[in-house]
Amino acid sequence: MRYPIGFSTLGCPKWPWPKVLEQAAAMGYSSLEIRGIEGDMDLPKRPEFAARRLTDVRKDLAATDLVITDLGASARLHERDPRVREQQLDEARRFIDLAHNLGVPWIRVFPNEYLKDEAHEVTLARIGDTLAELGRFAKGSGVGVLVESHGDITESKGLSAIMQRAETVPGTGLVWDTHHTVVEGKEAPADTWAAIGKWVYHTHIKDSVDDGKDRRYVLLGTGTVGVKAIVQALVKGGYKGRYNFEWEKVWHPDIDEPEVAFPQYAQQMTAWLSEAGVKPS
Repeated sequence: MRYPIGFSTLGCPKWPWPKVLEQAAAMGYSSLEIRGIEGDMDLPKRPEFAARRLTDVRKDLAATDLVITDLGASARLHERDPRVREQQLDEARRFIDLAHNLGVPWIRVFPNEYLKDEAHEVTLARIGDTLAELGRFAKGSGVGVLVESHGDITESKGLSAIMQRAETVPGTGLVWDTHHTVVEGKEAPADTWAAIGKWVYHTHIKDSVDDGKDRRYVLLGTGTVGVKAIVQALVKGGYKGRYNFEWEKVWHPDIDEPEVAFPQYAQQMTAWLSEAGVKPS
């Protein structure tokens, strides 16, 4: 019986795959988001996920009662240059193929930037159309494609514009990076959920403080993001996905080690979910 919490492997870049599984189960997590193994982001080329190893991976997941929610690709959907755009699509397709072979329901991609010489509406339309294109590629695979609130596009208006272009294709949706919509998007969690909640299938959750120069990631509940209000908005809104910890250790090596941050998140998030009426399953 575990709560619907997971963590991204972005937070444990020194852990080999067996340790990821062992620690996730021991700490009470029920799911994993795979964003690199030992800091290597090109998952389709990792030996752990070679075709001959996939049966063993499934057995190991079953033995630890864990599921993989999604595979985190780095593909960027805003690209206009045909050559660069095709490179990004190729990465996303490779991740879709791997997710299909692993039985993973989603991959994650980035929106990602507004172009200085192009109206925002045009960029958003291209992102939405590219997301739809990936959704069509994934049709019949059992895999969907989620775009994250990330980069320049962290506000509900932009995310809604993307999804209004893509939503006609089944298997497309959003990863709500709750930190980014609060900190960069300057939105209240309840307002964000009201605007984009119908498209949200996965979340990224983290806390931070402003240290006077930049935002610094801190242990859950010790920052100024107001994560408890985010959890309340998700529960009240009927969210059925995982509450996923994205501890960005790869990009910020000075933050706490996963041995500290992961169990602290599990304990605090479990308390908040229990208080909000969410039960383990």
